[in-house]
Parts: sequence; C-alpha cells; structure tokens
Amino acid sequence: MSTRPILLVDDDTKILRVLTLRLETEGYEVVVADSADSALQRIRDARPRLVLADLRMPDVDGIELLNRIQAREPGLPVVILSAHGDVPETVRAMQAGAVDFLTKPIDRDRLLECLHDHLDRHDAPPVQRNWAEGLVTRSPQMDAVLDDASRVARTNAAVLITGASGSGKELLARAIHRASTRSGRPFIAINCTAVPAELLESELFGHRRGAFTGAHADHPGLFRAADGGTIFLDEIGDMPTELQAKLLRVLQEREIRPVGETRTTAVDVRVISATHCDLEARMQAGAFREDLFYRLNVVRLRLPPLDARREDIPLLVVNRLCELAARGGSRHVFSPEALNLLVSAPWPGNVRQLLNVVEQSVALAPGRVIGAALVRRCLGETPSNPQSFDEARAEFTRAYLVQLLDVASGNVSQAARLAGRNRSDFYKLLGRYGIDTTTHKRRVDGDAAHGSVITLSAQGGLGA
Repeated sequence: MSTRPILLVDDDTKILRVLTLRLETEGYEVVVADSADSALQRIRDARPRLVLADLRMPDVDGIELLNRIQAREPGLPVVILSAHGDVPETVRAMQAGAVDFLTKPIDRDRLLECLHDHLDRHDAPPVQRNWAEGLVTRSPQMDAVLDDASRVARTNAAVLITGASGSGKELLARAIHRASTRSGRPFIAINCTAVPAELLESELFGHRRGAFTGAHADHPGLFRAADGGTIFLDEIGDMPTELQAKLLRVLQEREIRPVGETRTTAVDVRVISATHCDLEARMQAGAFREDLFYRLNVVRLRLPPLDARREDIPLLVVNRLCELAARGGSRHVFSPEALNLLVSAPWPGNVRQLLNVVEQSVALAPGRVIGAALVRRCLGETPSNPQSFDEARAEFTRAYLVQLLDVASGNVSQAARLAGRNRSDFYKLLGRYGIDTTTHKRRVDGDAAHGSVITLSAQGGLGA
C-alpha cells in the first residue's frame, strides 16, 4: 500500500484509538488529529490521501473543516463521520463535496468498502515533475515516457512524438523544452495543417519584401524566431512533399534561405515534431520522404491514449477543476457516481475531450457538486450507449426522491412517510443523492397535489 497515510479527525480519543487499530490491522498507515486546526497542520505535514472527519467538534465542525480542506487541497477526498441524529447536517456535507459519510458506530465492512471506493483503486501517488506542467500522471506507461523525455531533453537530438489526437503531444514538447538547456530561449509551435500549403514555406523560413503577391514587408520566419530555442512542428505527416525537401536541407545544413532571398542564414534550433498518423505507411505510399523521416525520428516518444491510462482520469479531473477555480470560478467537485462515469467512459478524443467535458460540466452545474446525469449529458450519451443497471437505478431513485419532496413542499417527514421510510433513513438517501431540501416548493398542478408520484416495489432502489 501507499506510504501516504489516512487522517482521522475526531475530538473523541476513544474513537480515534478504535479506528486507528482497525485501519492499521488492515495495513493502512494512520495519523490522527483531535481538532480542525490540528487536522490542517497534519495535512500540510503528512500529505494524507484521505480524511475521515467527525461532523461534531467543539472548535470547528466537520463541514467547515471540509470547506477549508477543499480550499487548500481540492483533490483530497473527505469522508464525514456522524452520529445517528446528525443526518440533516450530513446531507449538507454531501452537498458541500464530501465523498461519503459513515454513521457511528462505524461498521467495519462499510468502512473498508468506503476506503476501496474512494482510495485503493487510485492509490499510487503521482510522480512530481516540475518541468512536466500539465502532464499529471500515475500511469506506469506515462511515467516511462516522461522518464525518456527527461533524458532526451538534456541533448539536442530531434524528437518525434507520436500519439492519437488530443493525447497531449504539444504539452510533452513544451515539457521537453522546459527541461532542456534551451528553456530560456523561445518555444515556437506551428500546426502544419493549419497553414495553407502555399504559405507554409514563408511561415517557416521567412520571405523578402516583394517575393510574392502580398509580401509587403520582410518576414523573418518561425525558424529564425526560434533561434537558440525549440521549434515544434505539429502534424508533420501532413507537410506537403515539395516542402519536405526544403525542411530536410534546413536540418542538414542548419541554415535557412527565406523566399525571395539569395543568401542563407545560420540558425540554431532544436526540432521536435509530432504526428497522429503512421509515417512508415506514408513513406511506403510515397507521401513522406524516407530521408526526412530518419532526420526527425532520432528519438521517438509514443504517448498512450487516455483509454490506456484510466488511472490518470481522477488526477486530470482534479487538476482541471483547480485550474478553473484559479481563473476566478467557484470550486466544484464531481460526485462519486459522476467520477466513476468519467473513469469508465470511452475517450476517442483523449485528454483534450476529457478536459472539455470537465469544463462543460462546471459551466452547466447548478451547484457545487456535479452529478452523473450532467456528466452523461456532457458526454452526449444516446440510447445506443445505455446506462448500467446501477446508474439507471440511481438516476431513477434520485428523480423519485425529488418528486416526493416536491409533493411534500420540502417537508422531509411527510416525504419520508410517502416513501414508507423513517426520517433518518430518508435523510441518508437525500445525502447520498446530493438533494437539497430547501429548493423544493409545492407544485400547483393537480396530479402532484394528489400525490401522483413514481412508485417503487418493496424491493426497489431505496435501500439506505
């Protein structure tokens, strides 16, 4: 197991002893705190991977501690511990972003299930690489790629990065530049498919005034702009064949000749290129020069698709949420069901698509907690991608609870009676599904007023 501990926060020393013994017996490392202030200090010092915090404490309650933890460590999962009579506050804690809650006395099997759900499957801590900004990972495949990138960064060798669209090829190129001795010089990126073929030569190598129609002034070109630094040629496989020979000469001679110029100019540029296509296949088809391929392919780094590194999805999600909050937005968290959906969803657009879905979910979220239904909407799921049984039951149950509250005008006791449940169990269900009782008003239509609601069988999905 990871050496990062679990943090227990409770002012009751007996509970701390019992839970510590129980967790250590299961092989977990544990640190304890008897107050919110002490807990925040432990988080700074011990860097725990999960917090179990009591709801009722004399100085600062568990919800306020949760808010402070989210402000400092947005990705740190917090589980609230509550006594039987604290279920309304537990509902508020779930709405504030707690990943789960456990009712005292803590059941051993329920505790271990909670840890498995929110901890064990994402247990390996990411390796910290300051130069690899944006490339957060705990994937062994990605770690191997970044280790190779750090070694090649210390040389001037040309690098070819391959991988599917959206897998982070430009991010990796920028990281190599930051880790190199050229980091203080320019990094210039150009997508070879984004510039018309007839202008690409001028864009790369520059031109003299009057060299062609529209050339009203001298243009230095991107190679000269990147002198001493790095130029990144994205989608190199789509470069026109007539320009490939000129690029080859630049790589061989280390000098450029602008369009319309008779003299050459020396340049010192490290070239990193990238492609999503099979360059070997393009060579066989005569669409890509073999000699240029070997000039570019001194070191090849292959980025895995997101589907092959699903353990990175929670890290990427948290990192994106932090970036969005830093831009001045409010802090958001994904519910456990929503995060599970992100982890299991297909990602043909790779990391770029995932980050887009996260940003879209934040923009459309009605509250701080982003639910599975909104994630499915942002994923554009259709009936051809049916929900699992558990997902469908959870969505149906949530809709049922909301409708009960609407009928009862937000009166939880009345809604619980309609559901055939006791009030405490009903509060637990509201917390589990992130439902705020204060937003539900009495319906005015006749059907709702007469209690026409969805019904469930006695074996239905309302188990607490």
